[in-house]
Amino acid sequence: MSSRRSLIALLALGGCGFRPMYAPRPENVTAGLDTVRVGLITERNGQLLRRHLEQRLGRGNVPARYDLRVGLSYGIEVQGFERDGTPSRVRITATANWFLYDTNVPPRLVATGVDRAFDAYNVPENQFFASDTAREAAERRLMEQLSSDIVQRLAVRFESGPPQAS
Repeated sequence: MSSRRSLIALLALGGCGFRPMYAPRPENVTAGLDTVRVGLITERNGQLLRRHLEQRLGRGNVPARYDLRVGLSYGIEVQGFERDGTPSRVRITATANWFLYDTNVPPRLVATGVDRAFDAYNVPENQFFASDTAREAAERRLMEQLSSDIVQRLAVRFESGPPQAS
């Protein structure tokens, strides 16, 4: 009986315009995201973020109509300490400030946003290589999460039509 109620609830939500977040994108959203060109982002993690963004945007052989510019910053916080005072757990906060410009001359700002992602890793005792590997894995997960969040926000923006300068 419970699954029947769930099905009825989902059908009712479909009538009000509800669509699952991870459902296939509508054609206008996909077409809009294909026209976004990602600008260079400094440093290694910026390059990772740019690569993830480009993969998620699906940039093909379509002329660019928008430029996405992203600024990336980090905050590192030690969350745990060993008895001798050495760090045992580290939390990283990554913040992406992004700006979507059209390609007109001069470019006009059509959308902006801030996305944050958090991750943490343990610092193994006397194992520098393992600690370095854990940090790199955490940073990679952060870049994947930020790129997903940014593209999701852009998709919502494109769903109501092409973004216009305000």
